[in-house]
Amino acid sequence: MLRYTLMRLGIFVGCFLVVWGLVYSEILPRGLGDSNMLWVLLLSLVISAPISFVALRKERDRASATVVARVDRTKANLEANRTQEDEADDIARARTQG
Repeated sequence: MLRYTLMRLGIFVGCFLVVWGLVYSEILPRGLGDSNMLWVLLLSLVISAPISFVALRKERDRASATVVARVDRTKANLEANRTQEDEADDIARARTQG
């Protein structure tokens, strides 16, 4: 998961540097007044999102499989704990009734 996040951040930073260079070389228009950095950030975000979606498909699938495995393992552990608690409760009730 960390690898995917770092790769996504890398694509964003790359897009930010390209957009920043294009804005300051006046190929792309500047933002209004002091909003230039916000303009560069937003444009970089809009450009990097579809690139990340396409370029990181395999890594995203790997990260998703890891998350699913963790969730399944956690569910299994919770169910095992619940079963142990139920068995302990049944034994305690049987002792008090008998």
